[in-house]
Amino acid sequence: MAPRVSFLLLSSFLLLLLLLLPNKIQSKPSGQPFKFLHHLEGCHKGQDLKGVHQLKRYLEKFGYLNYPPGNKSLTHADDDEFDELLESAVKTYQLNYHLKVTGSLDSKTVQQMMMPRCGIPDIINGTTSMRSGKKNHHHHHGPSSLHTVSHYTFFPNNPRWPPSKTHLTYRFRSSVSVVGLQQLRSICSRAFSRWQQVSHFTFEEVQNGAASDIVIGFHRGDHGDGYSFDGRGGTLAHAFAPTVGRFHYDADESWSTNPQPGMFDLESVAVHEIGHLLGLGHSSVPEAIMYPSIPDGAVKRNLHGDDVQGIRALYGLSK
Repeated sequence: MAPRVSFLLLSSFLLLLLLLLPNKIQSKPSGQPFKFLHHLEGCHKGQDLKGVHQLKRYLEKFGYLNYPPGNKSLTHADDDEFDELLESAVKTYQLNYHLKVTGSLDSKTVQQMMMPRCGIPDIINGTTSMRSGKKNHHHHHGPSSLHTVSHYTFFPNNPRWPPSKTHLTYRFRSSVSVVGLQQLRSICSRAFSRWQQVSHFTFEEVQNGAASDIVIGFHRGDHGDGYSFDGRGGTLAHAFAPTVGRFHYDADESWSTNPQPGMFDLESVAVHEIGHLLGLGHSSVPEAIMYPSIPDGAVKRNLHGDDVQGIRALYGLSK
């Protein structure tokens, strides 16, 4: 009898322990794709340092660097030389992220670059920028007027859902099983509702197999859309501009609904990516949902004024 009692006590203890642990969704562990930046801290124009070509790939990926076509050996596109074009790209990055503009890879720049982030570029085809600086004037009686500066951005050519398409449907389809469908439904429903409250859109889930405007899922590595995921701690997710309607989480990340250090919040990332699905680009306002990066362990689910102004400006909605 005693062994049975001991077993029951042990089982109860283990069950209690599991309930107290953070709600973590297990994924396949992988490397740290941005770790190479540690080695490059302090590098600057004129240096030839091993690993600089990886920095060039990073800045190309997120829209800051674009070497002209031609002989790559002459343009330094694939070598480790820190050239003038790379310095200019670093300066633009520093400007977007409110860092001291030096053109060199100082510690704060490295720290920001290493932060996990959205996979959508900050600058697309050289036609968008995170620091658009649009002024919204609010006139008052008297000679002066107050204004705020917004930093929301749109995709090139301002793609949007057509005026007749205000009710958007979505469904789930993953190539990797990470989160239970019921849990994912709840997470995404809440994320969509945040945008519904400030826009003219309504959202509805439809059954798998039915036609839908948006498809949401978990994928790993190269999953066929031209934007391969890079493993744990790099790009967390991405979503395409209207009217493509695809939103993908990186299955290699450590996902959670109650994130602790080393985990990422499913709902926070969903709210951000839905912004892309509706046509918003990245914002340079750190508090905005559409800011490109998010630290592990953080919960950031509420829309900022910059996000609200952006979606309303894109669709011409009343303030």
